[in-house]
Amino acid sequence: MPAVQAKSVSCPNCGGPVQLRGFANTLSVVCPQCLSVLDASTPEVQILQKFQGKTQVKPRIPLGVRGKIGDTQYEVIGFQVRQVSTGDDSYSWDEYLLFNPYKGFRYITEYNGHWNFVRVETALPEQLHARGKPAVRFGGKTYLAFDSMRASTVYVLGEFPWKVQRGDSVACQDFVAPPSMLSSESAGGEITWSRAEYMTGPQVWQAFKLPDSPPPAYGIFANQPSPYGASVATSWSTWLWLNVALAALIFFFMMFSPGHVAFSDHYAYAQGVTSSLSLGTDSSFVTPAFQLDGRDSNVELSIQTDLDNNWAYFNFALINDKTGQAFDFGREVSYYHDSDGSDGNRTNSVIVPAVPSGQYYLRIEPEMATGSPFMRYELELRRNVPNYGFFGLAFLLLLIPPGFTTLRRGSFEAARWRESDYAPSMSSSGGDD
Repeated sequence: MPAVQAKSVSCPNCGGPVQLRGFANTLSVVCPQCLSVLDASTPEVQILQKFQGKTQVKPRIPLGVRGKIGDTQYEVIGFQVRQVSTGDDSYSWDEYLLFNPYKGFRYITEYNGHWNFVRVETALPEQLHARGKPAVRFGGKTYLAFDSMRASTVYVLGEFPWKVQRGDSVACQDFVAPPSMLSSESAGGEITWSRAEYMTGPQVWQAFKLPDSPPPAYGIFANQPSPYGASVATSWSTWLWLNVALAALIFFFMMFSPGHVAFSDHYAYAQGVTSSLSLGTDSSFVTPAFQLDGRDSNVELSIQTDLDNNWAYFNFALINDKTGQAFDFGREVSYYHDSDGSDGNRTNSVIVPAVPSGQYYLRIEPEMATGSPFMRYELELRRNVPNYGFFGLAFLLLLIPPGFTTLRRGSFEAARWRESDYAPSMSSSGGDD
């Protein structure tokens, strides 16, 4: 931006020099020596208001400092402190007036270390409702109502394009769509709309080349962008693709590693006497020996019955024919049904892990309630069967990162809206425009 020569006038109250950087746009200016508010709209500068306070406020961004935001260089020419009082409670925020002779006026606001770059809009937003709240639509974006308040100017420095005075009061209303915020100010029957974009302290300090470090940000501001917004979408997208890979892996095991049948036979059982459809034995009996080959791996024993409104319990032992090592286990099968539906299943299975290779036989002992009818059942033993429980565990573990990130985003948003007039408790602790 080309250098522009500032105009200088004398303060009628103390005689000190007062610079005017806003040219004909400046309607009021504050004397930096005595803090009197002066009318700069006419060549004969007059006093609008004398400073009655005892405390002077030092702006964090000094007047006259220039900084570049986007591709435009602005000069800080005005500063005011606005305050909201609600009963015994009050809070305030700072506003900096920026000027560029070719782009006009912009503002920077600061509250608790949270900064916003603000521009006045000439178009009016569309009033509507969204998510159960009043809202406005502007520039293709929906802004939700956040809070409303009446703010008063309690301290001013520099120059302004309106006749500012301490004690000026406006009704404010904020609508948020992070990182943007749309605000209205109403005074004297006129409503002015402005749009703010959230900035961090380091961004402001870098733009104006300020020394030291910016003040730390406290709390969560109305339009502060969630640090988890993009990460939530990314984590769920990653979760989806990992589950696609998991499903492909399951399909691979189903197609290429289904396990092989090491033993299979059919039996019939009735009240303490079991007859094998191929053998013929007592209720407790053993099968012929069969071979389990390969490395230590699991075996799955499946039971399929013709039970009807009854139950059966099977005691099993898988015994190594040479070493006598035994794997004992049992399974219950039950199936009941009536006009309201059915309960249970006629089949069941059990997986025995890490069975060494060798020659084995099964000891089988079925049990049923006294008076139970005849039962037919089939046993099938498979070697090296994929354990799909691992895939279920993997699915649950994959849910942890996106679920945790989603919970953190929800917690962040809940903390944001607790400061709103539209908090779940319908209470508000106020905010900044």
